[in-house]
Amino acid sequence: MIVVTSNEIPGYRIQAVLGEVMGLTVRSTNIGANFTAGFRSIGGGEIPEYTKIMYESRHEVMRRMTEEAAQRGANAIVAMRFDTDSIGQFSEVCAYGTAVIAEPIPAGEPGATGQSAQIAGQPPAR
Repeated sequence: MIVVTSNEIPGYRIQAVLGEVMGLTVRSTNIGANFTAGFRSIGGGEIPEYTKIMYESRHEVMRRMTEEAAQRGANAIVAMRFDTDSIGQFSEVCAYGTAVIAEPIPAGEPGATGQSAQIAGQPPAR
């Protein structure tokens, strides 16, 4: 599955727009992580306990978003964004974008790229 933050994919034609897709998670830290993070925050700098939670959250919402797109028959997501917020002591992370069917542009056609030319003969991965 191709996922890009741009509205177009270089070397590909968007053949169909299947609509918005998203992945969402709300997470909390455990008491031990909060305790350790509290001490780390006194000295400043990165708080690895929270970094790990955010990294895992982003990975999870990307997985959920791409699964939803695949269920709709998409092989790509364009205009992908992350959004985060806090709800009390919880962190919300959302990934969203537009599910599309994109086909590579063959070599010799306007807009083709080296990558698209290499895979233009293969059916789109879904």
